[in-house]
Amino acid sequence: MDKKSAWIYCSIDAPEDTHGALKGQYERLETYAEQMGFTVVGSSQDSGSGLHFDRSGLQSVLEAARAGSFHILLVDSVSRIGRDMAKTINFIQTISDCGISIFSPMEGKIKLSDFTMPPFQLGQEGLI
Repeated sequence: MDKKSAWIYCSIDAPEDTHGALKGQYERLETYAEQMGFTVVGSSQDSGSGLHFDRSGLQSVLEAARAGSFHILLVDSVSRIGRDMAKTINFIQTISDCGISIFSPMEGKIKLSDFTMPPFQLGQEGLI
């Protein structure tokens, strides 16, 4: 499988796409894929609340990831994956464990380390 194979995932928080936002996201991501030299091998989309992770489009991403169908997940922004930070981090971990990198045109490569807090360090004055 080509290491540059990509899956496009689009999502909006509205119950229906009355303004063509999903199409706009897809076109942005398709252009980004071309610029980065990625080959789009699949896509999925969701509309509705980003708080739930049982969305059919997101499940399609996971199924294709576990099947080794692609190596790069393209999203408009990390918020398109989800609005619940703990679930989003869990999703990114799952995708990373499948050997998949996540990219966004606005945010570049999205890594787990972007979301983990650095170890807390006491200053010289300590805690008051």
